[in-house]
Amino acid sequence: MADWVSLFDGKSPAGWHAVPRLPVPRAPGDAPVDTSTEHYRKASQTTGKWTVEDGAICGRQEPPGSGFGGYLVSDGVYGNFELVFEARPDWPADTGILVRAHNDKGIRGYQMLLDHRKSGNIGGYYGNGIGGFHAINFTVDAAGYDADGNATGIRIEDPATTIEPMTPDKPALLSHKASGEEFMGAWKWNDWNEFRLRVEGASPKLSSWINGVPIATLDTAAMGHPRYVAAAVEAMLGPKGHIAFEVHDNDPGMGEARWGRSAACRWRNVRLREL
Repeated sequence: MADWVSLFDGKSPAGWHAVPRLPVPRAPGDAPVDTSTEHYRKASQTTGKWTVEDGAICGRQEPPGSGFGGYLVSDGVYGNFELVFEARPDWPADTGILVRAHNDKGIRGYQMLLDHRKSGNIGGYYGNGIGGFHAINFTVDAAGYDADGNATGIRIEDPATTIEPMTPDKPALLSHKASGEEFMGAWKWNDWNEFRLRVEGASPKLSSWINGVPIATLDTAAMGHPRYVAAAVEAMLGPKGHIAFEVHDNDPGMGEARWGRSAACRWRNVRLREL
């Protein structure tokens, strides 16, 4: 097994580049995205705002409140590996970490979710442009708000209030799934949390940990999902791909409840070892 290698020096974005967050087809073989729309034009004009502050990569929308995000993408490509980093997202900030990512008019790949907002999941998976699957076992919400409208904590969401229903097919994709209570025992509000993600196999097995607690395991070679075709995804992504941090767009349904006007997500101590 290879040694751990740092992917971020804590001082500059060396080794990374920013790209727009463009819409992509839901799965390989779907019709191409219409690039003539006003939404596509505006999305293509920003890559988000990426800075280095206090030894951490910080991602924000640019300009603030524009509703358009971006990705920060590793220059290097990686196949089988373990990735460890610490993250500290504001609320609300809908973000994630893509692996085996393919960058051609938009990012496609396997995404470990860091949806730190209402009805979001943290530690599960989404198939971004590779089938649109959601492999999750719980959703979260703010525990409450102070007089200034700032969230005061996090809790497992009441299913009756969700805007993204936890349908049975979502947890069924996972071979290991932490309960909401197990996640809550691991998560540290308004603090740094350490993530570990293991990626291994041609159609990879993905395993995530938060602060040492196993959260979600997804074997994409064995899962049954109507829009995920392993051979087509393998052919499109190849055996190696980029790592990408995300600043999400807003949308008419959620608006700034998806990404707050001044919200940021921060990442530090990013390191990887190849398997």
